[in-house]
Amino acid sequence: MNLSIVIPLLNEQESLPELHQWIVRIMTANNYSYEVIFIDDGSTDGSWKIIEQLSNENPNVKGIRFLRNFGKSQALHAGFAKANGDVIITMDADLQDSPEEIPGLYNMILNQDYDLVSGWKKKRYDSVVGKNLPSKLFNWAARKTSGVQLNDFNCGLKAYKNIVIKNIEVSGEMHRYIPVLAKNAGFFNIGEKVVIHQARKYGESKFGMNRFINGFLDLITIWFLSKYGKRPMHLFGALGVVMFIIGFLSTFLIIGIKLLKLFVFDEPTILVTSNPLFYIALTAMVIGSQLFLAGFLGEIILRTKNNEERYKIAKEVNL
Repeated sequence: MNLSIVIPLLNEQESLPELHQWIVRIMTANNYSYEVIFIDDGSTDGSWKIIEQLSNENPNVKGIRFLRNFGKSQALHAGFAKANGDVIITMDADLQDSPEEIPGLYNMILNQDYDLVSGWKKKRYDSVVGKNLPSKLFNWAARKTSGVQLNDFNCGLKAYKNIVIKNIEVSGEMHRYIPVLAKNAGFFNIGEKVVIHQARKYGESKFGMNRFINGFLDLITIWFLSKYGKRPMHLFGALGVVMFIIGFLSTFLIIGIKLLKLFVFDEPTILVTSNPLFYIALTAMVIGSQLFLAGFLGEIILRTKNNEERYKIAKEVNL
């Protein structure tokens, strides 16, 4: 099979028939063998009924329905698990991602041997203050932190080799950082393609300003996981050692000053507990102990964790 098109969605009943027709037209024109996997992430409108209708009309349309809204990352994870195509395309269901871009993305994977190609919505039709400027800041921070030189990490239109999506773990809200996850997994040939961004035709955006705050927090998480995810003791242990050194040096300094004043200079001295350095030493040792404990707990969790089911599937069609 040439292509698997994975489409997570939430309350997009108006756009689904038009999106399906558009995709089929592109697939037919290019003579691709394909499957379209819709993942209904807990829609409360008629999205699932539309998916069932489309799957009855077209056996290449497949559907997964979650019991409730679990998030885009979980939807992509479920779609990736079912995808069988040599190349996997992800796109949003709101018609802002154009299926006309699929052949170009497919050819970049197939002919230029990219592991992953990310879309770049260079010209956007979103609010400048509400989305464009925060997005630029977010993408700049992501480039600096991850080392992956992409202009638009959050673009839903991406193409992957099958081997890539089968070897990355998309969890939490990490769908923004799939290129970083791919790089961490050993897939370094990552490209970018300028794609058309269309104005929203139906409904309203499901994302608010809070996604950028969450995005920056996730960026910190993925930076930590990429560097210390398999060895948390290396970070927490090192910080613990630094705090212990500060604590011991402060303790020796307190003792040294007291002994010098008592036996060398024959001067009266204050109580150890009245010396500000005493509290610095005490605090440093307590923090050092906590950091060591955090490192040990992290190592234990890594060695005993079980892979928990992160979402519940209510129904499937054509799968």
